[in-house]
Amino acid sequence: MNGFLNESNFLMVEEGFTTRDLLENLLGELCQESQQQAVFVADLGDIVKKHLCFLKALPRVKPYFPVKCNGTEGVLRLLAELGAGFACANKAEITRVQGIGVPPDRIFYSSPCKQVAHLRYAATHGVRLMAFDNEVELSKVARSHPRARMLLGINADSIPAAHPSLSFGTTLESCGHLLQTAKDQAVEVVGISFHLGSRGLEPQAWAQAVATAQLVFDMGTELGHHMHLLDIGGGFPATEDTRAPLEEIAAGINSALDLYFPEGSGVEIIARPGRYYVTSAFTLAVSITALEEIPVEQPGSDEEECGSKKSLVYHLSDGIYGAFSCLLFDSPCPRPRLHKRPCPEQPWHSCSLRGPRGPGEDPSIAEGLQLPQLHVGDWLIFGDMGAYSTPTASLLTAGGAQARVTYAMSRMAWKTIQLFQGKPPQTEDERESLCTPLSCGWEMAETLCVTPVFAPAGII
Repeated sequence: MNGFLNESNFLMVEEGFTTRDLLENLLGELCQESQQQAVFVADLGDIVKKHLCFLKALPRVKPYFPVKCNGTEGVLRLLAELGAGFACANKAEITRVQGIGVPPDRIFYSSPCKQVAHLRYAATHGVRLMAFDNEVELSKVARSHPRARMLLGINADSIPAAHPSLSFGTTLESCGHLLQTAKDQAVEVVGISFHLGSRGLEPQAWAQAVATAQLVFDMGTELGHHMHLLDIGGGFPATEDTRAPLEEIAAGINSALDLYFPEGSGVEIIARPGRYYVTSAFTLAVSITALEEIPVEQPGSDEEECGSKKSLVYHLSDGIYGAFSCLLFDSPCPRPRLHKRPCPEQPWHSCSLRGPRGPGEDPSIAEGLQLPQLHVGDWLIFGDMGAYSTPTASLLTAGGAQARVTYAMSRMAWKTIQLFQGKPPQTEDERESLCTPLSCGWEMAETLCVTPVFAPAGII
């Protein structure tokens, strides 16, 4: 074992006991408290499974997890134990990762726009790998971190961004000039970086991006740079119901890598999967703290025919500045599930969800839901809440609260970590066995099926 994670960091889940049981126990305890704080249940075994499946699908690619996606200590310790690297956007994230013992050679300062103070911090703490995509950034690095090892960020997307000023990565036409400028300023460029984001679900996009990277590699080599590292960024599917599964995307990536950067070329490949690792591992439980009833007029309608017509606003124990900060990152709000089965006779109403009531109005979490009449103290369950749901310090200052996280892992998953000790599988037999469920503990994410919403026909 590497010493980043031990049994004191999580609850060991035995065979036959699922995170559903754990959640039920937690909610039972919270119902006895005067303030019902939101709570996450994090299935670390789900992340172990995702990691091993990633190694199986992309055996040449080393994952660097973006800390901004989920910086909770349990996730960072687990991924460090599994041998992953970390992509950090600022000094705070570098500090957090190094605080659990991650060495600087496993940290990628991935932000293309870095504060000088943060650059100097990285320099004094041994973090050398970082990215740039313009001359201003290059000059900052030359002055503040001359020993940096730089990746040139390229925009490999053929479809123009909706907001070009917000897109990162330089154009192919500018690469030669930037590589020459780096040479003139004695800045070491060691490779290329790109990030496809949502376009990563299109397998053909990877082939195009890798082909473009190969052209820029040749430019750098001709100028005397030792080009040996390719970062293919993120954009991997977060859940299994996406239109392109990981295996399909991986097949396209592997084909492109074999064509443009074949084994034996001396090029190391890294990636930055974020949502892929953590989305399905976290389930959030929030309680209803207040409700408002808004009458809905139905002119000309028969009240007996239409039933009671009103719109309900439920205020939850967490909101946009807390666990639902994921909505600020363009994440769709997951459908809530009810903790308790509603009575069949209960009428259903149009509902909206908001954060805690306070002096200022909390932004809406969801609108236009169909839910039965709920009460203060009832709980709603949200699955697939692992990505961008742990708020930053700035969001917490704005009024958010940090939801409690309870980590759990099956004994079989823990044994698997001990078996591989952070090293990728070496044989085909090992790779084939990685994603096979080894016990019911592996199915914790799938069996976390709290009582579903029983909606009328046509309502999900």
